[in-house]
Amino acid sequence: MKYVVIGGDAAGMSAASRLKRVKPEEEVIVFEKTEDVSYSACGMPYNIADEKNPMQKLVVRNAETFRTKQNIDLRTGHKATGIDKNKKIVFGEKSDGSTFKEQYDKLLIATGASAIIPEIHGINNEAVFVLKTLNDGKKIKNFIENKKPQTALIIGMGYIALEMAEALSTRGIKVTMIKKRQQLLPWMLPELSNIVGKELADNKIEFFPGQPLKAITKEESSLIIKTDKDNFKADMVLIAIGVKPSSELADSCGIKLGKNEAISIDSNMKTSVADIFAAGDCADCMNIVSGQKTWTPLALTANRGGRIAADNMLEEKSSFPGITNTSVFKAFNLEIAKTGLTLDEAERAGFTPVYKVIESKSKAHVYKDAAPIHLSFIADKKTGRILGSQIVGTEGAARRINSAAVALKAEMTLEDFYNCDLAYAPPFSPVWDPLLTAASILMKQID
Repeated sequence: MKYVVIGGDAAGMSAASRLKRVKPEEEVIVFEKTEDVSYSACGMPYNIADEKNPMQKLVVRNAETFRTKQNIDLRTGHKATGIDKNKKIVFGEKSDGSTFKEQYDKLLIATGASAIIPEIHGINNEAVFVLKTLNDGKKIKNFIENKKPQTALIIGMGYIALEMAEALSTRGIKVTMIKKRQQLLPWMLPELSNIVGKELADNKIEFFPGQPLKAITKEESSLIIKTDKDNFKADMVLIAIGVKPSSELADSCGIKLGKNEAISIDSNMKTSVADIFAAGDCADCMNIVSGQKTWTPLALTANRGGRIAADNMLEEKSSFPGITNTSVFKAFNLEIAKTGLTLDEAERAGFTPVYKVIESKSKAHVYKDAAPIHLSFIADKKTGRILGSQIVGTEGAARRINSAAVALKAEMTLEDFYNCDLAYAPPFSPVWDPLLTAASILMKQID
C-alpha cells in the first residue's frame, strides 16, 4: 500500500507518523509546499515579542528528523495542484518550477487553513503582513529588527490580533487596532468583552470598531490606511481578520465541501470520495454540544484528527468524538477562555439559552493577591443542560475552562456540575469555586 499525505503540519505529520508507527513497512509520502513542518504556529506572537528568541525555536521536529528517524518520505517544496480521483494520482509543482505526479492507494488531505486577505489597493506592500505560517512570523520579526517601526496598525480584533497587540507593544511599538464590526469580540458575552476592551485601553492600545478597510497607500516612509470613516497612519500593518479552510484542491476534484467551505468528512475522517480522507484546519467536524457540523481550526483537533485519519486509512476503525470548541488566549494581563456554544450558536441549535455573568475571586479572600475573575455558564432554560462557558481573569481562567469543557463532554446539567467535588485550598480557590457559584446562580433561571 502507498499512503500519500498532502500537508506537512499538525494533522499531516501526525497522520504520517501514525502510519509509519503502525505499519513501518508501508510507503508513506508527504508533500509539503513550504520548507517548514511540525512547528508551533500558536507560539509565534510570543516569539515575536522576544527579540532574542529565534523563530526557528518553534519547530517541534524538523524535516530531516522525520526522514531519518521515522523513515517518512517527506518532500518539502512540493505543492500539490491537482488530484485525479479516478486514477488515484496527485499532481503538483516543485519549488524549482518542475512538476511531479504520484500514485496513491489512500490519500489524506491536510492542507490546513490560510489567512483571509482582503482584495484592496496596497495590500501587497512590503510593510503589510499576515501571521499564519512560520515564514510569515520570520518576515514580521525581520521587519521589526531591520526597519525599527514605531507604529503599527492591526486590522481585526480576534485571537491573533490581540496576541499581536501585546507582542508589538512589548517590542516598544505603538499599536492601533481597527475592525469592521462594532463589538470587540462578537462571540463573547458583552459584559466580558467590555473587560477585554478595558485591558487594551489600560495598556494604551487604541481601538476603533466599525471601520471597514478600503485601501492602503504609501506616503514617504509610512502607510496610510483608509477606511469608510477615517485615515490612519502607521509604519507597518498586520491583517488579522481571520482564516479560511484551504479546501480548493479538494473542491477541484469534486470532493464535497461543508461548513464554511471546509472539506466535509464523517467521523472516520472520510471525504465523499473513496480512499480520500481529510483532517485538520481544512476539514469540518461535529460539535458535540449542538450536534451540528462546525468548522473550528484548533491545534488539538488537527493533531487528533490526523491520528484518527491514519487509523482509518489502515482500516483500524477509529472515530473522531467531536469537539466542544474549547480555546484560551492571552491579552496582556488577561486570560480569556471559552468552551461550548455562544448565545447565538445556542439559539441557532434550537436551545433556549440563559446566562449570568458573575464576579468572584481567583483565590480565597484571605490572600492579598486574590484577583477578580469574571465568568459565566450558558445553559438551556428548559433542561438546565450546560451549553457553554466563558471566563476572563488575570489568573485561573485557563485552568477552570477545562472543567467546563469536561462538563460539556459529559452533557452535564447545572445541577450535575454544582454537585461536583472540586478541589479547594486558599492559594487556588475560594471554598466555593467560582464555577460552582456561577452554576448555583444560573440554576435559579431554569424552569
